[in-house]
Amino acid sequence: MPSLPRLLLSRLLPLAAATLLVGCAIAPPRTDDPLEKFNRKSYAFNMALDKHVLRPVAVGYTKVTPKPVQTGIGNFFTNIKLPISIANNLMQARPSDAITDTGRFMINMTVGLAGFFDPATKMKIPLKETDFGITLARWGVPEGDYLMVPLLGPTTFRDVWQYPVDGYLFDPISYFERNHNFHWGQYYIPEVVYFIQMRAQLLDADSFLQSAYDPYAFVRDAWRQTRLNKLYDGNPPAEVMLKLQQGQGSNNSNQNFDPAQLLKEQQQWEQKQKQPNSSGNQ
Repeated sequence: MPSLPRLLLSRLLPLAAATLLVGCAIAPPRTDDPLEKFNRKSYAFNMALDKHVLRPVAVGYTKVTPKPVQTGIGNFFTNIKLPISIANNLMQARPSDAITDTGRFMINMTVGLAGFFDPATKMKIPLKETDFGITLARWGVPEGDYLMVPLLGPTTFRDVWQYPVDGYLFDPISYFERNHNFHWGQYYIPEVVYFIQMRAQLLDADSFLQSAYDPYAFVRDAWRQTRLNKLYDGNPPAEVMLKLQQGQGSNNSNQNFDPAQLLKEQQQWEQKQKQPNSSGNQ
């Protein structure tokens, strides 16, 4: 049973955060990478771990797990983590989004058999996912330096706070783990399955990294643009997106980010790098 201080913390922190942060505006996106030296080492560590452990496990998981079961597991974790979004939507002063997510959560937990099925989507109830990093951003907290965290991946000094805050206060799986004490650590199984499922969903994206002339920069820039889209609900202002693209040094100066064009430019760069070697061997 949670202690009284922990209970009060979980109830009062969201209210205090919302009260203190009201009235701020979204900070402009960062395009620099002052921690690049550390980040590249961390990225190399993550990629080595992924190559030798995570990806093989995910590949094996997809081979032995039928597609409908994978879909059901993905639905379950998407639904069981909705309290994170509900709490953050409230802290962002978005009660309508919190109500929408609450409706999804209740329908999928009941009609959807604990969330393994997704009748809420068929009922056209949208998913309003968000997190504590987005909450801080919406109230004007600067994102700080880009950071590649070992094991966790890309984030910023602002967004990294979603891990302790969302993970400790609002994640039902984390709550379950903290309040069950099995002898063999069985309470960590849901979290392990969650990470395997998440990695399996990214297998199709591996080809993009393999084609990139600088995988680290590709991941960093793609993550920043994806995060910006999430921050602005999929519709970032054109001037904000343009600033981010120009700051990243993209050859595309227009306002429309085209991943296919970026990949083409990377492949052309790679071919140019091979030309001196090939001519020198003739």
